[in-house]
Amino acid sequence: SDTIPCLLSPWSEWSDCSVTCGKGMRTRQRMLKSAAELGDCNEELEQAEKCMLPECPIDCELTEWSQWSECNTSCGKGHMIRTRMIKIEPQFGGTACPETVQRTKCRVRKCLRGPGVEKRRWKEAR
Repeated sequence: SDTIPCLLSPWSEWSDCSVTCGKGMRTRQRMLKSAAELGDCNEELEQAEKCMLPECPIDCELTEWSQWSECNTSCGKGHMIRTRMIKIEPQFGGTACPETVQRTKCRVRKCLRGPGVEKRRWKEAR
């Protein structure tokens, strides 16, 4: 018996991309219109293809804070700092990096008023 050509509907519109950013897939379908008993139909009924949307945002990523440094003075008021490193720079509108250095006050023992004492001794010695 003669094979009857497949009767197919037109392709549907392409679906939306499967992702909201970056690389995804989209598909389209068509229907078999002829009755199945008219013979096998080998035409494909679905197609898929890659789609690409704007790059996904990449947020800033930081390491943990370092330990606080030593106080920067040996007596009296000073400061110490701690730092953290940027692991991943933000891209494509991702969240910006927050501060990477923090500073805080520290106070070691009171300073002895050295110069005054020295002067007095020096005068006495004269």
